[in-house]
Amino acid sequence: MKRSDFYYELPPELIASQPAVQRSDSRLMHVDISSGTISHHRFSEFPSLLSNQDLLVFNDTRVIPARFLGRKSTGGKVEILLERITSDFTAKALIRSSKPLRKGAEIILSADLPPVTVEGRQGQFYLLSFPLPGVSSIAGSLGQVPLPPYIDRAATAVDVERYQTVFARHDGAVAAPTAGLHFDYGMLEKLDRKGLQREAVTLHVGAGTFQPVRVEDIETHDMHSEWLQVSEQSCAAIAQCRARNGAVVAVGTTSARALEAASSSGIASAFQGDTRIFIYPGYRFRSVDSLLTNFHLPESTLLMLVSAFAGSKLIKEAYRQAIDQKYRFFSYGDAMLLSNEYTVR
Repeated sequence: MKRSDFYYELPPELIASQPAVQRSDSRLMHVDISSGTISHHRFSEFPSLLSNQDLLVFNDTRVIPARFLGRKSTGGKVEILLERITSDFTAKALIRSSKPLRKGAEIILSADLPPVTVEGRQGQFYLLSFPLPGVSSIAGSLGQVPLPPYIDRAATAVDVERYQTVFARHDGAVAAPTAGLHFDYGMLEKLDRKGLQREAVTLHVGAGTFQPVRVEDIETHDMHSEWLQVSEQSCAAIAQCRARNGAVVAVGTTSARALEAASSSGIASAFQGDTRIFIYPGYRFRSVDSLLTNFHLPESTLLMLVSAFAGSKLIKEAYRQAIDQKYRFFSYGDAMLLSNEYTVR
């Protein structure tokens, strides 16, 4: 399996640089995997594509203000993007600067604070130590919304609200679980009125989600690590959904990765810890029946995951139609529901 198998040409104007006026205003492509049919909808129609026997699984991670702009003691500009907060005063991060930083280098974020210190490297990430009052407090006061690199603009007050799901609960992500961005409170009420069961898992999306696959043989790709938690309650809900012949609908690739990481034994079991699960064609899904997702970057691990779920040929056709019909792509873009025939009532 080659990285180039997952390449496609995307007109730059189809990259969504701003969110839709309302969260649920986006378009929704429905891909029926069993029949191979593709239909086009508004996201407001999402509940009509589900059965009241289904289970929706959301990722309730909360995006932290993880981007910092600072300078080296020599005056050069530095941009920090947190990957993970590892303690009250330490974190792993990607750093952009004119030259790589050495151990002991200091980064000044504010004249009112002692500098951040580089303690070493761990692969592509820097290990940083932060002064009082600690990483989270400094992020809250000086950090910015960590918009993806393909959104070539500064974050605004709109992004503070819209690059966050309405059901976010647990701080720790540095990128939003973007399929969840389509849901507003009105949509959640519609789902509740239809009788759909909702559960949450937590997977703290890391900056590694934006790192490109650099090897041609994807089986040699070094997948980034992310922290997740799947509760006993969520596992019981999956079992109940199976018993009533409903479909487990993962809202987003992060929810799908969390559920599949917790299902290594064949069924979903309570799990807390790190995962490096890498899903690409040939993978057999154990817990996910349907997948709601956005449109992903060429040659990305997320495109490989959806290709594993629906088949590369069908995904290529879906993306061709999305481009022809001018769907909006990536984090602030439109949505796609991938389902099997028996999950559509």
